[in-house]
Amino acid sequence: MAELPPRTRVDDADLLRALAHPLRSALVHHLMAVGPATASECAEAVGSTASNCSWHLRRLAGHRLVERVEADDGRERPWRAVPVGLDLGEPGADPALDAARLAVLGTQLAEEQELTQRYLDTVEDLEPDWRAAGGLASYSVRVSAAELESLLAKIDELVRPYVSTIRQDAPADARPVYVGLRAFRRIAHDGTPAS
Repeated sequence: MAELPPRTRVDDADLLRALAHPLRSALVHHLMAVGPATASECAEAVGSTASNCSWHLRRLAGHRLVERVEADDGRERPWRAVPVGLDLGEPGADPALDAARLAVLGTQLAEEQELTQRYLDTVEDLEPDWRAAGGLASYSVRVSAAELESLLAKIDELVRPYVSTIRQDAPADARPVYVGLRAFRRIAHDGTPAS
């Protein structure tokens, strides 16, 4: 298999704050999932107006997260996502960067919840093969920190070749699918790590 392109490392607080905006996050993730789309198409997909999406897309372009592409019909030029995934990095010594990183994660968590709820609300309307293929699963595992890191790397290795902005050989019946994963130390109700 060919070497996959790396994720875009985000270590700029201004860029992180831009990604923490719910509409901007939704726009980037929508374009990463479905490919090039006009501001009007994005507006329909994310529940906003074309002018609002156009304004936010221009701001995202300033951070090199999206860019214009040539239109097939000479009309409105579509936008496409530039990154093939985002790496938000790890908490560090910069409190401003850490706060912005947490804001992005909060926005992504809310977006994931909304996407999951939309799926649950409409699953009965999906074609039978898509109903059977989809699913939600959770696991409680007991691993060391090194084992968790290895497990996540293996999952990434399995999933990453299918990422929409990377995959070149998708079959004609392929459709955008959301795959989310959370893996973290279990914290008790009182805020202490479970042992």
